[in-house]
Amino acid sequence: MAKSNVGLKILVVEDSKVTMKALSNYLKRMGVENLLTAVNGHDAIDIFRSHRPDIVLLDAILPDIDGFDIAKKFRSMEKGDEWAAIIFLTSMDKDEDMAHGIEAGGDDYLLKPISEVVLKAKINAMRRLVEMQRSLVEVKRDLNAANKELQRLSTTDGLTGIANRRFFDQLSAREWRRCERMKKPMALVMVDVDFFKKYNDTYGHQAGDECLKAVSAQVARAAPRASDLAARYGGEEFVLVLGETTIDGAKWVANNIRQRVADLQMPHIASDIGHVSVSCGVASVLPLEGQEFDTLLKFADEALYKAKEQGRNTVVCAE
Repeated sequence: MAKSNVGLKILVVEDSKVTMKALSNYLKRMGVENLLTAVNGHDAIDIFRSHRPDIVLLDAILPDIDGFDIAKKFRSMEKGDEWAAIIFLTSMDKDEDMAHGIEAGGDDYLLKPISEVVLKAKINAMRRLVEMQRSLVEVKRDLNAANKELQRLSTTDGLTGIANRRFFDQLSAREWRRCERMKKPMALVMVDVDFFKKYNDTYGHQAGDECLKAVSAQVARAAPRASDLAARYGGEEFVLVLGETTIDGAKWVANNIRQRVADLQMPHIASDIGHVSVSCGVASVLPLEGQEFDTLLKFADEALYKAKEQGRNTVVCAE
């Protein structure tokens, strides 16, 4: 028994009882355990749809449907990376008939009466193709997963897990153009951890990293909609992109962030406030033709600077 054939699923479509019996015996001697049979085209189509065989031995002439038409039907039922090897069983030995079978979706052919030696060689060849196709599908799946992971890593900040500056630059530009088309305002909240350098000097860089993780989580949770983007802008600064948002809506979000961070009550003895806090600069503009996103960024940055000047742990909106 050929152990390599044990896992093969083979469908035999043949209306001749004698030929069907001979083929079944041959295949069993080859170690094929998962053997499916059909004596007409309609049954063959139903079995193919339900069981998705690896190899099909298909009689070219059947009582109800032409074998070539069945092959075309099989091919139309395959989706994505699905593929079954189709070997025609035929007594027609003209080149035109064989070419017709290949054009219909066949991969090979066997002349009747079927030789067990030739059948075994054909099955072994098709098995190798099936295994190769499966390997390619698996490699493709792994590559797709790896590409998705690489894409995720390229847009994610390694420390905090939220979007990085690169992704922020890409998305904010797209959102700016979208709001311009929609004639809707776009808002930006810039967040800065107060006295962060002193925090690092006092508690160490590892604690500083944990602080940034905690703050970034609150910035992300404060985003009211799935379409809003929280990103690490750089160092201890974070940004929140809010499409279709007025200054009042953005101010509410900024105050929510400030309060969430304050509620963490993370000790900061080197801060005038006594615990980790953030300052927020808020801006909202109606994008106009000829303007760039940098306009909004500049307003939010100036508002953040004023928030720091006013004693930190506060929210300032751009005029």
